[in-house]
Amino acid sequence: MTTTLITGGNAGLGFETAKRLKALGHNVYIGARDEARGKEAATELGVPFVKLDVTDEATVAQAAKIIAELEGHLDVLINNAGISGPFVTPEEITPDMMEQVFQVNVFGVVRVTHHFLPLLEKSANPVIVNVSSGLGSFGQVLNPEQIESKLNPLVYSSSKAAVSMLTVQYAKGLSTIRINAVDPGPTKTGLTGQGHQTVQEGTDAIVQMATIDNNGPTGTFINRDGIIPW
Repeated sequence: MTTTLITGGNAGLGFETAKRLKALGHNVYIGARDEARGKEAATELGVPFVKLDVTDEATVAQAAKIIAELEGHLDVLINNAGISGPFVTPEEITPDMMEQVFQVNVFGVVRVTHHFLPLLEKSANPVIVNVSSGLGSFGQVLNPEQIESKLNPLVYSSSKAAVSMLTVQYAKGLSTIRINAVDPGPTKTGLTGQGHQTVQEGTDAIVQMATIDNNGPTGTFINRDGIIPW
């Protein structure tokens, strides 16, 4: 059985991904910073919960220790936890705004990946899925035919562009692990409250990349329709 951890798994895309992967036979753990909400979601899903705040080193280390003791390894890590940050004009952006979002969306990915790499390295088929965004794609935001070009969320977009580069560099440096970035697309969740896709449609790319084998791609960026530009 494939053991999978999803950060930010108590709601939205994380919750739906957990539900779908469990149905596919995965042994799913959901991580969340809010213990009450996390346990409630875990009970509803029928999966284990681990307290995991991606901005808190201690909780990430403890979550890794718990899964190590219970499972001995991890097959799939889905770095899903993220925040949108403020949607304000470029003139209003401050370093504090950037730091708050990067702590979750960027440093959180590094923090979780760092602590779970030893467990992933014990897997016969280790996979990391980083949930990025088309809003972090230079190709999408500069293409007038794409919806991403109509928006200007400077803080969020720059954080997701960083996630995409992290994905490429991790994939180059960790050749035994399949590491990919995914764009859920414009999905209406609690993160933004906007989008035309269903939550299931928004998780299609996540589920696809979470279920690849050793022959699967690495260092790629996809949405539910296929490869998208960086």
